[in-house]
Amino acid sequence: MAKEFGGRVQKSPPKYDRVILADIRRTRRGKHHDLLGGIFQDLDSLPEGSAIKIPLTDVDGTTLANLRSAVHRASTSRGLGIETLSDEENFYIWKTPKK
Repeated sequence: MAKEFGGRVQKSPPKYDRVILADIRRTRRGKHHDLLGGIFQDLDSLPEGSAIKIPLTDVDGTTLANLRSAVHRASTSRGLGIETLSDEENFYIWKTPKK
């Protein structure tokens, strides 16, 4: 808060440090970052007509809904069309054909 002394306004020093915006990483690194990195690395080399089968026991307690949501969010940001399917034990993901 600014204080007035003898007709001059003195500002108190900033409470928090300041940084230059160019020094800040501006991408989001969510809690599924490592998991999604592996999935999309496999998707890059996936032949057409194939799907990746991810056992739900291998996703570190991530719920199916959260996994599906994270995969779709990441694919949209990468401009990659995908489809997903799941059963009681596995989550399947594959690239959609280019139009």
